[in-house]
Amino acid sequence: MTAAFVDRYLAELEQVLRRLSRHEIAAVVDRLLAAWKEERTIFLIGNGGSAATASHLMNDLNKYTQVAGQSRVRALALTDNVPLMTAIANDLGYQHVFVEPLRNLLRAGDVVVAVSTSGNSPNIVAAAEFAKSAGATVIGLCGNPGSRLAELADPKIIVQSDRVGQQEDVHLILNHVIAEALRQRIADCAHAVV
Repeated sequence: MTAAFVDRYLAELEQVLRRLSRHEIAAVVDRLLAAWKEERTIFLIGNGGSAATASHLMNDLNKYTQVAGQSRVRALALTDNVPLMTAIANDLGYQHVFVEPLRNLLRAGDVVVAVSTSGNSPNIVAAAEFAKSAGATVIGLCGNPGSRLAELADPKIIVQSDRVGQQEDVHLILNHVIAEALRQRIADCAHAVV
């Protein structure tokens, strides 16, 4: 039973990966490259497993994309400041845990990467709405094409699966695809200058 389940799960995951829009992935990398060139800040948000993915992507954007002689990507995961998150959640409500730090830090032209399987979490939607109103780009890693986040985000990558676990699997894979592609694009810029 277990081996059959694993085989079925992996076969389904392979199909989910095949359905990913390469155009959407390229658009996300293009926007992050533009943010790097413009010295913008990239903020990352998510809940639960998506918070872990946001933190992981922040790590890879800051560390993995470093290229000798080039400026560094500026990325900050709003999921990582637990004291601030709990203060905001306690005093204002959990729906404000991302929008309040954005009110302090976000500037027009910055980027907010929202990772969400449902795409309808009130704190994610509030942050995305604020970011758009402040002149920032909202990038969505979504699992629900009909979600509010999918409406707000441009660009966005939709993971077409009914299984939250598979959506999160693919978000982690996209994390590495995006970071690797961005690092290569930054390296290409270094070679173009020479």
